[in-house]
Amino acid sequence: MAEEETESVEAEEEIDDEAMAAEWEAMADDGEDEGGADANVGDSGERILNQDEIDSLLGFDVDVDGGDNSGITAIINSALVSYERLPMLEIVFDRLVRLMTTSLRNFTSDNVEVSLDNISSIRFGDYLNSIPLPAILAVFRAEQLDNYGLFTIDSNLIYSIVDVLLGGRRGTAAMRIEGRPYTTIERTLIQRMIEVVLADTQVAFEPLSKVDFALERLETNPRFAAIARPANAAILVKLRIDMEDRGGRIELLLPYATLEPIRKLLLQMFMGEKFGRDTIWESHLATELWSTKLKINAVLDEQLMSLNEVMNFKVGQTLMLGATPDSEIKLKCGEIDLVKGRMGRIGSNIAVRVEQPMEKPSGMRTLGLGK
Repeated sequence: MAEEETESVEAEEEIDDEAMAAEWEAMADDGEDEGGADANVGDSGERILNQDEIDSLLGFDVDVDGGDNSGITAIINSALVSYERLPMLEIVFDRLVRLMTTSLRNFTSDNVEVSLDNISSIRFGDYLNSIPLPAILAVFRAEQLDNYGLFTIDSNLIYSIVDVLLGGRRGTAAMRIEGRPYTTIERTLIQRMIEVVLADTQVAFEPLSKVDFALERLETNPRFAAIARPANAAILVKLRIDMEDRGGRIELLLPYATLEPIRKLLLQMFMGEKFGRDTIWESHLATELWSTKLKINAVLDEQLMSLNEVMNFKVGQTLMLGATPDSEIKLKCGEIDLVKGRMGRIGSNIAVRVEQPMEKPSGMRTLGLGK
């Protein structure tokens, strides 16, 4: 009896499984009839988002015409640095690469190749957090610009320079000893190399503007090399130095605040470009100004009178002036006081002898056009 009940229960379960399978097949057939299999449904029955829905969720807009960014795009773009391009700066660093190639060959007595990887804009705080340690950071001062810059030398270049200067054999990689601070000898040798690079940087900037770079200190902790606020923007120049099978990277960071005094010069498209200035028109304007005729009035005295008194003037009336034959008079051009002098007579002409210039009113600027 028990065996018959067990067989009936198993039969019912098989019928239920077959009915469920038939129902799933019918649902699948309905989906195919409506538009084919749904590509957004996975094997587990969960719905998968398509690319448009993912872009919409993350805030990416594929429309090129624009629209306000939102979502993660706004967060990402808030950390980006978008500043004006400085064409002349690229020329300066190209010149720096050529100078460093020659100087470092003389410094190391080895075949040195210097290449410029890229020039980019970055926030100062992001750069400090991205420096791979261990490294040596050299803080230098730009005297004429009254601000600071930063050189970063990675460990590969440090050990390569030390190996080359101390007579390491060619064809073998420089030995790196991790887990210890740099020795005094290593810091001294790197300091000499940085001084050579700073001298080349000074020469590279010289055709544009005279700037003296002086090494301030060497640091191994980025926190002690903070020369700007973390949110301030800076120019990052990455240089690659190769000495046959050895070498490394050196990075130059210049805050935009450091370059601000010479920003107009860096915006030039070519050396010596002048913005809004034409020497031909300057000379023509100077010539015309020097030949311009001006009407000058000699003022003996000035009085303040009411309009009623002026309207009652009569022919033959005498006005008493507060001036004597020895009083100073003013020579004026319109409302501008020019000089002071004393009145006299030369022959039949009344003359004025200039004795002292008038004090220049505050706010007036002298137009220097030469003689």
